[in-house]
Amino acid sequence: QVQLVESGGGLVQPGGSLRLSCAASGDHFSIYAMGWYRQAPGKQRELVATIASPGSTNYADSVKGRFTISRDNGKNTVDLQMNSLKPEDTAVYYCYAAAPLTYWGQGTQVTVSS
Repeated sequence: QVQLVESGGGLVQPGGSLRLSCAASGDHFSIYAMGWYRQAPGKQRELVATIASPGSTNYADSVKGRFTISRDNGKNTVDLQMNSLKPEDTAVYYCYAAAPLTYWGQGTQVTVSS
């Protein structure tokens, strides 16, 4: 079992930045990939970014060049630095871990609005 706890969401103006963090506990030694998905109202959950051991990353086209995912294996955390935020980035952001079962965090709201 893996437990994931997210933090860092909130309200930000367009063009602003936020940093999301996700901390894993439990059987975190089995985790081989972590990342973030998001779900906007009325839309399906979509992949935002992933990072796998030993550090390869993958991003949705809509966030490339604006978002950066990073992982600290020593602290069992995965962060998502979000810059140049747009209103269309508004969503609930979910951390996930593949270990190999997929585990999900509770979600954190990100709202981009003036």
